[in-house]
Amino acid sequence: MATKVPIPKLGQSEETVTIVKWHKAVGDAVHKGDVLFEVETDKAVLEVESQFDGTVLKIVVPEGLAVPVMSVAAVLGQPGEPIPEIAPPVPVAKPAKAAAVAAGAVPAPGVAGSAKEAVPAAALPAATPVPPPSPVAAAMASAPGRQAVSPRARRLARQSLINLSQVRGSGPGGRVVERDIRACIESPAYAALKPTPAALSLAGKLGLYLLDIRPGGATGRITVDDVRRAEAERPKPMTKMRQTIARRLQQAKQTIPHFYVTGSVDMTDLVALRREAKAAGYPVSYNDFVLKAVALTLAEMPAVNSVTEDGLSVAWRSRVNLGMAVSVSNGLVVPVIREADRLALDELHAVATDLAGRARDGKLLPDEMRGGTFTVSNMGMLNVEEFSAIINPGESAILAVSAVLPSAVVNERREIVVRDLMKITLSADHRVIDGALAAAFVNAVKRKLENGRYWREAIAL
Repeated sequence: MATKVPIPKLGQSEETVTIVKWHKAVGDAVHKGDVLFEVETDKAVLEVESQFDGTVLKIVVPEGLAVPVMSVAAVLGQPGEPIPEIAPPVPVAKPAKAAAVAAGAVPAPGVAGSAKEAVPAAALPAATPVPPPSPVAAAMASAPGRQAVSPRARRLARQSLINLSQVRGSGPGGRVVERDIRACIESPAYAALKPTPAALSLAGKLGLYLLDIRPGGATGRITVDDVRRAEAERPKPMTKMRQTIARRLQQAKQTIPHFYVTGSVDMTDLVALRREAKAAGYPVSYNDFVLKAVALTLAEMPAVNSVTEDGLSVAWRSRVNLGMAVSVSNGLVVPVIREADRLALDELHAVATDLAGRARDGKLLPDEMRGGTFTVSNMGMLNVEEFSAIINPGESAILAVSAVLPSAVVNERREIVVRDLMKITLSADHRVIDGALAAAFVNAVKRKLENGRYWREAIAL
């Protein structure tokens, strides 16, 4: 009997998902545990494994379509057996408000809605001179977006790579007719382009229009390289994850009054201790030390582990659920270490390593990225000397951690010596945290990290 395979609900609040890649095609054999497809949520791209054996009889949800969770994605069964009748998937419309916010978060003039949209001049490199539009091009650009088009005009426009939405029609009721397309073809702006046959063919395959391509050579002809450059520079829709990142961080920067406090931590003793620990077979990273120090400090200073949603009330969090920013191929995710202050250093290392690894492999569940009360963003491995991070909405602060670098410092005897220093910067919500509290928090983390005796006892070396 054929089996309907649903798109599972991967998180408590996930209501819609998008299949971004199918790993199986119709006719392929599937075994239990095989990856069927990948779905994109607001937080991550996740692999979905089959719970059944069989052959793919039908794919119901195509790639790129947002549908409600638990929609039937495919039908598995034995070759030749009847396929049950399944209603077509119901696409989920994007709310207008969310679409407007996401579009506003993009610094480019806009996000292309289809492969046929024009490339705005602002997307071209600054070094490329952009000539003023010709009268014909200006008239085309000011034309209404939707007009009736005759079949002959549509065919000629497609062959000549002319954007119909930018052509002013001269037929009855503003209809675009063949003579309008020929007027565009004969205009100086179009005739001067003279694309090579290869460039014309490639532009047609990519859905580019000739007036959207800037010739880069001395001859003024459009070449294949010009077409490829125009395609690379054409605005493309953000992934669902990047749209979420843009929306949340724009919201945070616009609604949370950030201020910043930076301190320098002397990591010299920890550098030596970490070297000893690794030689003794005890895996530990600088990030483990930072996470543990921050978790303990948050338990001591619950005001930093709090949040305000309306600017008029403060909610203190009873647990230290520590977010850890992890860079992935298509964005940034923040897995959460639950009750991090209660974990021993080796336990914290194991949890952090597991979460970071699964984040990079796209195997985190959405619920593993929710409920954070404070976030640590560590760019030390990228050799960054100092930076400031944006607070995650729903939290009151975030700690930016930089690289451990040998630096010249003056000791208590006023001698210049070399020490391993690491800068940490707290970004704080001024509605909840004042300067004195922020400074006290940074200094408390600093003292803990510089306490070599504590860490030696924690590692038991």
